[in-house]
Amino acid sequence: MPQGSSHPALGSTPGGTSGSAIGVAPGAAPEAVPEAAPGAVPGTGAHRVVLIVDENSNPFEMSCAIEVFGLRRPELGRELYDFRLCAVSERTRMRDGFFTLADVAGLDAAEDADTLIVPNRPDTDAPRSPEVLDAIRRAHARGARLIGFCSGAFTLAEAGLLEGRRAACHWMWAPSFRARFPGVRLEPDVLFVDDGDILTASGSASALDLGLHVVRRDHGAEIANAVSRRLVFAAHRDGGQRQFVERPVPDVPDESLAPLLAWAQERLGEPLTVAGLAAHAALSPATLHRRFRTQLGTTPLAWLTGERVALACRLIERGEHRIEVVARRSGLGTAANLRARLRRETGLSPSAYRRRFGPATGESVTV
Repeated sequence: MPQGSSHPALGSTPGGTSGSAIGVAPGAAPEAVPEAAPGAVPGTGAHRVVLIVDENSNPFEMSCAIEVFGLRRPELGRELYDFRLCAVSERTRMRDGFFTLADVAGLDAAEDADTLIVPNRPDTDAPRSPEVLDAIRRAHARGARLIGFCSGAFTLAEAGLLEGRRAACHWMWAPSFRARFPGVRLEPDVLFVDDGDILTASGSASALDLGLHVVRRDHGAEIANAVSRRLVFAAHRDGGQRQFVERPVPDVPDESLAPLLAWAQERLGEPLTVAGLAAHAALSPATLHRRFRTQLGTTPLAWLTGERVALACRLIERGEHRIEVVARRSGLGTAANLRARLRRETGLSPSAYRRRFGPATGESVTV
């Protein structure tokens, strides 16, 4: 857990004393992302993220949300989010009674959320409390962004907000989810789904993937990369990657793709191809494709394109305004291809992305 913040306390297990305060696709990108800046808390300028904790909630996904949205990051020079936990009861027993959450805000804190993270828990058959579902519905009605981690998709569907929409949930619960909510377009075997104002992650570690995706959407690729480095976590795994990635114990020699990926990331502006990657790794294209699927859950071409789009975003954020130069240096080739790829990944044109994430007028940035 992050230290030094003013977030509420985690209570002790039942019978103990209260704890002291601690700090706290395939999922393709949406067709459009609003170009306006994220909602802000009056007087702070920070987008308010509120996570509802309910009886038997999973502590892991709660911790992921705290790490991504709740940790202060003075090295970035600004406050990214105003984060708080809230609950229906004064004391909330977490999953399997591991501990009890106490002294957090009441459910009325959800009324001010710009982004509301809904509860999740392993018992997907137990209905949510009417108070929680009503709070989620009110948030959606006033335009707040909603996020569900893992079984949080059940909560959103129970609130009636996923009918006819795309969603992700843990593969283990996919059959049950489909049976209960046939009107939801459940995406099989993806990390997360961004459906605009409602986002869902498949489970556990993919909560971090979705959290970083949200940071990237709100603050750009450069900030998201900084947050991911702080977390020592992969900066960008596309939502359409598979939930379950086979990671067999490697035989000698080591078959890890890490050296090849590092080599390619230093040469994104060069005319790299899948055949060229295979040749550098001394593999056949078919073997390279198989290893990408096994180790990364994606294809070599999809990975390469995603890395090039991320580099293009960073170049724009650092102040490069010549779209042809961005296209060439990122390896996307032409301005037309850059426009198409950037809009597909972020929902924004290069000029809109620059207005939202580029340096302030007159600011000096080394590109």
